[in-house]
Amino acid sequence: MDSLGLLNLLDSTIRLSTPLIFAALAGLYSERAGVFDIGLEGKMLAAAFASAATAGVTGSAFAGLGAGIAVAILFALVHGLASITYRGNQIVSGVALNFVASGLTIILGSAWFGMGGGTPTLGPSGRFLDIDLPGAEALRDVPVLGFVYSGLVSGQNLLVYIAFLAVPLTWWVLSRTRFGLRLRAVGENPAAVDTAGISVAWLRYRAVLICGVLTGLAGTYLAIAQSAGFAREMTAGRGYIALAALIFANWKPVPTMLACLLFGFLDAASIRLQTTELPGIGQIPPQFVQALPYILTVILLAGFVGKSTPPKAGGVPYVKER
Repeated sequence: MDSLGLLNLLDSTIRLSTPLIFAALAGLYSERAGVFDIGLEGKMLAAAFASAATAGVTGSAFAGLGAGIAVAILFALVHGLASITYRGNQIVSGVALNFVASGLTIILGSAWFGMGGGTPTLGPSGRFLDIDLPGAEALRDVPVLGFVYSGLVSGQNLLVYIAFLAVPLTWWVLSRTRFGLRLRAVGENPAAVDTAGISVAWLRYRAVLICGVLTGLAGTYLAIAQSAGFAREMTAGRGYIALAALIFANWKPVPTMLACLLFGFLDAASIRLQTTELPGIGQIPPQFVQALPYILTVILLAGFVGKSTPPKAGGVPYVKER
C-alpha cells in the first residue's frame, strides 16, 4: 500500500470511528452510574433525523446540532424515567426506544419530506465542513510530522475534534472530580452513596443526561457531518457496536477509544477490500467484507477476548432502604 492509500485508510478510520466514540462514551457514563443503556442506537437515530431535518429547514448546522442533542436528551430522559424513577427493566426500556426511533423517523420523514423516510440533501451551510488547521499546508512536505498533521489532524470537521477531546475529558471527569468519583460509586454500591446523604437518583439522572448529549452528537455527526442528510436506518447498528467496544474496553475511556478505532479501521478496510483482489484468493465477496465489523462485534460480545467486569450495581434499580 502506498503512502496515499495508507493516508486515506487512516483518515477513513478516524471519520468512521467518531460516532462510535461518542456513543461508547455515552454508554460509559450511563453504565458507570448503574444504568445499562442498550438504547444508544435509537437515540443516535432520532438525533440524526432531528439534526438533518432542522438543518434542512433552517440552513444552519448548529441549529441541527441543537435539535439533535435536544431529541437525544428527550429519549434519554424517557429511559431514565422508566429505569430510575419507575425502576423498570433497563434492557426492555432501551429496546423499546430503539423500536420507537426506528419507526418514528420513517413515519415523520415520509410525512414531512415525502422521500421514503429520508430528508433532502443539505447544502454547505447545513453541514459541518472540514477545517484546515493553521500551518497544515506549510508542513505538508515534512516527513512523518507533515503526514500526520496535514493528512490526518488537519482537514477534519468540528465534531471529530470534539469526539477525540471528549476522551481525555471523560477520563479526567471520572478519575479526578468529585462528580466522577460519586458517579462510579453509585454504579458499584448505591447504598453506600445513599448512606452518605447523596441522591442516587439525581446522580443517575445526570449520567443519563450526559449520555443524551453524547448520543446527540453521534447522531448529528452521522447526518450532517459525515453525510449530507438523513437516510432511514442510517445508524446501521453502530449503537450496538459502540456497546461492544465499551464492553471490550472494560468501561474505561482510553481503551474504549482504541476499541472504537479498531472497529473504524475494520470498517474502513472492508470498504477498501471490496475493490481489492488478494494474492492467491482473488476477489473477496463484498457481503463477507461488509460483515467483518459485525463479526468482530459478535466475537467480542461472546466473550472470546478477555474478561469484562461491569459495574456491580449495573442494571439493578435502586430501592431506598427505609
